[in-house]
Amino acid sequence: MGNTIRALVAFIPADRCQNYMVRDLREMPLDKMVDLSGNQLRRVPVHVCSFQQLAKLYLSDNHLNSLPPELGQLQNLQILALDFNNFKALPQVVCTLKQLCILYLGNNKLCDLPGELSLLQNLQTLWVEANYLTQLPDVVCELSLLKTLHAGSNALRLLPGRLRRLQELRTIWLSGNLLTDFPPVLLHMTSLEVIDVAWNSIRYFPSLAHLSSLKLVIYDHNPCRNAPKVAKGVRRVGRWAEETPEPDPRKARCYALARQESQEAQVPALPPPLPPTNS
Repeated sequence: MGNTIRALVAFIPADRCQNYMVRDLREMPLDKMVDLSGNQLRRVPVHVCSFQQLAKLYLSDNHLNSLPPELGQLQNLQILALDFNNFKALPQVVCTLKQLCILYLGNNKLCDLPGELSLLQNLQTLWVEANYLTQLPDVVCELSLLKTLHAGSNALRLLPGRLRRLQELRTIWLSGNLLTDFPPVLLHMTSLEVIDVAWNSIRYFPSLAHLSSLKLVIYDHNPCRNAPKVAKGVRRVGRWAEETPEPDPRKARCYALARQESQEAQVPALPPPLPPTNS
């Protein structure tokens, strides 16, 4: 019954009804965190924006498609979670929160990001997975302190060369896109520690052995003809990951044939046909 009431209230725009959802939030929380996730909100209660010392605001899993301009009062905000909502465009007010370090935008309907996002020069983690991105927005390349970029489950076919400007980037997640080639720009980003390109359409992997900081590469569920060559101690997740040394395309084909023959050899032979009987 309680959930039904909350669902009905979420559709009513009156402040009194929306405040029912956050009736306990009358004072600034001691931990400087407000979590309104999963409340079926259609707008953010404005009085939350009066907590000017707020450091973390979680608005995940609601029905939001806009934010109040009063959100700009939260100039101490470091973490903002807007994932699993209905945003078709990122509200400009988010770009005014210059202390943001972590921004969650996944599972929305974003086709692009505004150029003003470059104002967030303290941003270290950006999640834009499961949106409608057909290309990585250029503004991402201007976030100089970015360490983690999650852009999986979009429709990316390539990455911009300017991405190499992100010298602090350590982790990039690109699974579930439309990549047909391993992004060349990643070959120049020697600070990368984790590369995930699983569930794409990559047929050939260049050597990654020169990426001295690399610790993990995930490339499973690609129609690849070879495994990426990596330095000693780097973990690989994908086809031929346990093979050492890494097979080149010809060796990969021989490996596949040998495996097929081995499987066929394990199938018990059928008994010879019985001789015909004279009736």
